[in-house]
Amino acid sequence: MNETARTLRFTAHDLCKDYVVRVLNSVQFELRAGEIHALLGANGAGKSTLCRIIAGLTPATSGSMTLNGVAYDPRDKRFAESLGVQIVQQELNLIPTLTVAENLLLGRFPERWGIIDRKLLHAQARVALDRFGLREIRVDQIAGSLGVGQQQMLEIAAALDRNCELLILDEPTAALSAGETERLFARLDELRQRGVGIIYISHRLDEIAKIADRLTVLRDGKYVSTHAVAEFQPIEGVIDLMSGEAQAVEHANQNHHSYTTGRTMIRVAGMSREDVVQDVSFSVQAGERYGIAGLVGSGRTELLRLIFGADRADGGEIFLQGATKPVRFRHPHQAVEQGLAMVTEDRKQNGLLLSQSIRVNTTLSSMELLTRAEGIGIINRRRERELVEAEREMMQIHSRDIEQSVDTLSGGNQQKVAVAKWLLKEADVFLFDEPTRGIDVAARRKIHQLFDNLAEEGKALIIVSSDLEELFETCDRIGVMSAGKLVAEYTRATWSYETIMQDCFSGYSQQEAHNVSGASA
Repeated sequence: MNETARTLRFTAHDLCKDYVVRVLNSVQFELRAGEIHALLGANGAGKSTLCRIIAGLTPATSGSMTLNGVAYDPRDKRFAESLGVQIVQQELNLIPTLTVAENLLLGRFPERWGIIDRKLLHAQARVALDRFGLREIRVDQIAGSLGVGQQQMLEIAAALDRNCELLILDEPTAALSAGETERLFARLDELRQRGVGIIYISHRLDEIAKIADRLTVLRDGKYVSTHAVAEFQPIEGVIDLMSGEAQAVEHANQNHHSYTTGRTMIRVAGMSREDVVQDVSFSVQAGERYGIAGLVGSGRTELLRLIFGADRADGGEIFLQGATKPVRFRHPHQAVEQGLAMVTEDRKQNGLLLSQSIRVNTTLSSMELLTRAEGIGIINRRRERELVEAEREMMQIHSRDIEQSVDTLSGGNQQKVAVAKWLLKEADVFLFDEPTRGIDVAARRKIHQLFDNLAEEGKALIIVSSDLEELFETCDRIGVMSAGKLVAEYTRATWSYETIMQDCFSGYSQQEAHNVSGASA
């Protein structure tokens, strides 16, 4: 057996994953023992999907994997963990009402005669925390009382306290301070020396240059190439691999028509909330489609929620339709009353009542249209049916009838219902957060056509999307957010895939430099 084969910890061959569409297509990947291997790609490249397959969180549609030279096909996360595969995802998975010790040893509580041995539980938890350098955290402390950075470190410590031969870290430093990040890097170097293979996902390229041995780039669900990190000096050169053929859509003007009138519909000034959104200002005109690009975690969704009043802003003002007096919404109801509508990123959690019918969901925000004719608060059922049927036909919602439960519809048709709800309201400013995520090509085309129709009617649209191609196809201007800041704006004549990708990463490079200087000070 040659040296490379002998030191391989994990391999993947021709991995494919299908949801509504194919999100992984014949992906290749390998990880050596004692290696930190960075997995890079733009939003939607397939990084997290690949890692979820490796960790047993979702099955591959086709393809094969090996772990330590043996065929590997994890049936679930627990099975993967039993073989030494641990994952720490970007979203925190701690149980906030349990103690630190209980979270660390969840599912592995020491027992005596069927009763949890609290003394031994705390002793084992103390060892795990001290091993990771978390001596300041008490084992009996409620996990929810910890700061976000400490919670992230606790999750990593819990993963490392188990049998760990392959560790997957998805954006592990997003919530960490400079000191916590350095502590993590020191621990990862110890694991590398012990032969643990580490898959590391991060959009902070300075981190990749600092700790990774090799990197693999994915683009649009496909394998691009694998390189030694040392090949890229500076590391930002890897962005060219991530952008690839997408430059063909840079100036896709042939089918685009501008409806911008020059009349400002909404102006956002200095919108801020902690470090998540920092002093963001922009304006959108009637008939304009304004896209917001950025990496996951850049503050795009949070910005829309602040504008819509779903979250409380620390600072900033909103001016509607050229008004000189600002408004700041403290509840979405106030935003709706002022002519705003928001189609949320997670339609199932925040956009729809899944157990209710198409009729109920479509009219949920427009009850005044149904009661006004009666004048006494009684719903005019005939008018309700007429309005909902008209929306169903216009949006081409495929269903048995308007009484069909929304949870029985496809993802694309659910998204159409979420949009129809606001069309009936006749809003002036529409906020769309990932409007075509998880829907098929036909539904996507229908949503894009809707953008055109709304713009032609003089509405103002703000569109957040992780799919740059979508923004190129639909928008008149694009703003780029990075690390909570609006770092650039482009028109159709000036934007390019390469420059926008550079901007997406720019805030994190500056943030890293600031953290290093702050730590040195």
